[in-house]
Amino acid sequence: MDKFVIECGARLVGEVQTGGAKNAVLPLMAAGLLVDDWLTLTNVPRLKDIDTLCGLMRFMGAEIDGDPATGTLKVRASKITKPEAPYDLVKTMRASILVLGPLVARCKEARVSLPGGCAIGARPINLHLAGLEKMGATIEIEHGYIHIRAEKLIGAKIYLDAPTVTGTENLMLAAVLADGQTVIENAAMEPEVVCLADALNKMGARITGAGTDIIKIEGVTKLKPVEVEVIPDRIEAGTFMIGAAMTRGNVLIKDCPINYLETLAVKLKETGTTITEEEGGVRVIGDWPIRSVDFRTQPYPAFPTDMQAQMMAMMTISGGLSVISETVFENRFMHVSELKRMGADIKIDGRVAIVTGVERLSGAPLMATDLRASASLILAGLVAEGTTEVSRIYHLDRGYENIEKKLGGLGANITRVKDEAKKK
Repeated sequence: MDKFVIECGARLVGEVQTGGAKNAVLPLMAAGLLVDDWLTLTNVPRLKDIDTLCGLMRFMGAEIDGDPATGTLKVRASKITKPEAPYDLVKTMRASILVLGPLVARCKEARVSLPGGCAIGARPINLHLAGLEKMGATIEIEHGYIHIRAEKLIGAKIYLDAPTVTGTENLMLAAVLADGQTVIENAAMEPEVVCLADALNKMGARITGAGTDIIKIEGVTKLKPVEVEVIPDRIEAGTFMIGAAMTRGNVLIKDCPINYLETLAVKLKETGTTITEEEGGVRVIGDWPIRSVDFRTQPYPAFPTDMQAQMMAMMTISGGLSVISETVFENRFMHVSELKRMGADIKIDGRVAIVTGVERLSGAPLMATDLRASASLILAGLVAEGTTEVSRIYHLDRGYENIEKKLGGLGANITRVKDEAKKK
């Protein structure tokens, strides 16, 4: 497996470009299953998860084209020959479940493997399935597969027990071609949900309320192919914001979606970090000593769970005690043991982490456990004394495009070391 080798000492200084949002691209690609001509996406990053979904959609019979160099991706599903998603193609990516709604709406049936992905929590899909059942679908689960049929989906009132992002997106994708009106209550309000709704409306759907907790969808008979620009990745931008703050850096993050990162910006300012909006981006200037802050992860617009690990890394070198509560996923403290190997002082009590800042971290060999944990270990390596090696970075390649080149362009001493077994 490839790994990153990171040497301590560099302040992050300069400019960095925010890429397109992985969590927006994937549902947009799934929307391509609803039309029979080219859906064109721009500002698409080169990521492993996107490659995985491309492979899955090709298996179904869709055509994939575009130019990775320009960030263009095109999907045409004129014929869906296999409305199924086998385990071998979806085991590494939970977002593969997003094909379920479009396949049922378009093909009247789907056979989809129960999804895999990062082991950060149970993340059950029962809310997706319960919503589709209310829309008239029949569902069977056996041998690790969901088999769902619906001669015609019917609009329904759906209440989500929790504001699941993929659940909201899946039901939206199914409801746009259903008969009548679908109302999703307690819907997820994330920017990626709004991006999908805006794209579907551009395609001819009739969706209102995206960005609030009540979304209404009036079913239509047909959608048209269009061109859609993917929104900037707020999690990538937030990771660079924390990196600049931790290293006493001075970084202009171009196309930073600061309006989606207000809770993170508030907490960073409390640490002593300076954040100012400039033409074309957001400038982040770090200062020491770092003041400790408490925070609690919750669904958008509160503090994002996808920034918890990175912010915890910053708190390990703060000047006091920080209490971090993780309310979204029950198993999202797996990076703690690796940070403790670097000398961090962290105590876990259920879903609460108590972090006492230390004067310095020490470089160590580390192993990434999930996507955002990978980012936190890299940030810690930037400020740790000596050399840090982060293994299993395939997790990171799922959600960050060329992070070593972007950090290297800001002055970080980070190198990707290729797996020798791959070279042979």
